[in-house]
Parts: sequence; structure tokens; C-alpha cells
Amino acid sequence: MVKTYKLEQRTPTLQEYTRLCDSVGWTDFMNYDAVETSLKNSLFSVVIMDDEQAIGMGRIIGDGAIYFYIQDIVVHPDHQGNGLGREIMGSLVGYLKDHAPDKAFVGLFASGGKESFYEKYDFKDYSPNMTGMFRVME
Repeated sequence: MVKTYKLEQRTPTLQEYTRLCDSVGWTDFMNYDAVETSLKNSLFSVVIMDDEQAIGMGRIIGDGAIYFYIQDIVVHPDHQGNGLGREIMGSLVGYLKDHAPDKAFVGLFASGGKESFYEKYDFKDYSPNMTGMFRVME
């Protein structure tokens, strides 16, 4: 039997978000107490459903004018390899094409080994002209 997935343009619930992040090993990197506010402040989000279960997600955050960041691209490990990451990215890039003005900055942080996936969507390392940096608050 072939699985049928449904992409929904909506923000994941706190429970869906937590479950998906945990499924890919992000538990120790997340402040789940702050996630609900973060989710509410998303510019655009998608969730992929398998029946009644969320098995993938992706979000765009930012100021909605100049700066946009792609965040939380997750496909549950049991469903990886089925093109769902491409579905998520296609939807997010479609939103950006419709809503981001010329010269808008769109950023993301790729997990180690996933850089080539994002390069298919014209994301690249601009070194030596730019250095990607971040800080995690403690």
C-alpha cells in the first residue's frame, strides 16, 4: 500500500513540534518552555500529516520585510527518504517567492551533512564575504 501524505499550511502544535524535534535528536538543544511563543510568531509554517500524525514540518521566521530565516525543517526518521523534505522546502520557497521583496536576506543553518540538500534551493556559503555566526544564550 502506498502512503499518502498531506501538506497543511499551518503552524505545528506544541506537541507536534516537540515530538518531531525529539525524533531527530534535538531535545538537548531546545528550550521547550519558549517554543509556544516562537511558534505563534512564525511568518509561515507547514506540517506534513500521515493520517492524524504530524510527521514533518518547516517554518519561516523573521521580520517579514527584509530578513527571513528557514527554521525547523524536520521529517520524522520513519518517513525520511520519501521526498517530504523537498515538499516542505518547495512550500517554504514558494512563500518566499510570493512575499519576500528584492534583495531580502533569507538564511538558514543546515545540520551537518545536509548542506547539499539546501544547495538545490540556491542556498550557499558566501565565505569569504560573509561568516555565518550565532550564539546560544545560557
